[in-house]
Amino acid sequence: MTRTQLEHIIRAAADIADDDELIIVGSQAVLGQFPEAPADLLVSVEADLYPRNRPERADLIDGSIGEGSPFHDTFGYYAQGVGEETAVLPAGWQERLVPIRNPNTRGATGWCLEIHDLCISKLLAGRNKDLVFLESIARHGLATLRTLRARLRETDIPEPVRSLAEARLTRMFAGRRRGRRDGT
Repeated sequence: MTRTQLEHIIRAAADIADDDELIIVGSQAVLGQFPEAPADLLVSVEADLYPRNRPERADLIDGSIGEGSPFHDTFGYYAQGVGEETAVLPAGWQERLVPIRNPNTRGATGWCLEIHDLCISKLLAGRNKDLVFLESIARHGLATLRTLRARLRETDIPEPVRSLAEARLTRMFAGRRRGRRDGT
């Protein structure tokens, strides 16, 4: 998905939900902070989102421009309306949201997760596709290990989950750290 395609989804979803603010929690939130993100981070054809002020309308978005909809068939990408609880996030994530708002969104705002918050969400989801996404983030140097560890400490999760997540982070960033002196 490209930034222009995400802007199209923001525009359409805002109209459907009658809410000019959407929270984008899926992998394509990377486009908020990195509009020209590396291609291997943009393979998804879906944008996971929910209306900020009317979260109960996420299902309406999903039914109107979701997978298998005429929108999806026409454009080749779609919105997946999700719940607010979909992503497990560190404390303070709302204050770090990155806005996408321009003429292509017709004034609606897509609030994208900041890259480190997005990574924590993906790390805790732990699906294979999430881990591949995180490895690409690490390879491209779009997030720092130091900040990810700090955000992980700020996330309300059980200790065994935290330990597993910390081990995954260490493994993902091992190759990068060997090549850097600052250890981030």
